[in-house]
Amino acid sequence: MKKVLIISVSLRKNSNSDLLAQQFAKGAQEAGYQVETISLREKNIQFCTGCMACLKAPRCVIRDDANTIVEKMGNADVICFATPVYYYEMAGQMKTLLDRANPLFSADYSFRDIYLLTASAEAEDSAADGPINGLNGWIACFENAHLAGVVRGGGANDPGDMEKLPLKLSEAYEMGKSI
Repeated sequence: MKKVLIISVSLRKNSNSDLLAQQFAKGAQEAGYQVETISLREKNIQFCTGCMACLKAPRCVIRDDANTIVEKMGNADVICFATPVYYYEMAGQMKTLLDRANPLFSADYSFRDIYLLTASAEAEDSAADGPINGLNGWIACFENAHLAGVVRGGGANDPGDMEKLPLKLSEAYEMGKSI
């Protein structure tokens, strides 16, 4: 049974990216996968200091919530990130977590398939290009991993707006179900 880790990075309650993450989780659970969802909303994740001690040790020397999340990332078969799009890029807390996931670079990580769910006020699909490019840069450092799917949830600004886009919610559900 595949272990699926969903990381929802929005700090806003009832966010549109959370709604996409919930649908992805529902699809994955119904397909019989083991699913865990982590929200960064209440997590303490500090910036990487660039000390590179993590390449010699199995974890970062900064003691915060990132170490536990990164360990779960390394043990997951599938990782799904759900992010709001800010200024045509992933949310800063997602980038900070990706930077702090540096201990995985030299580890025996399990993940192969990475998924991305984006929610943006801008309705154009191109609004998600920045987060896709940024995530692909991280994925490129892991030769066994690849970007397996993306949902571009454009046109959702206020909390709950994603509910007005049932095709995007359905797309996230079906993607979760088909991993």
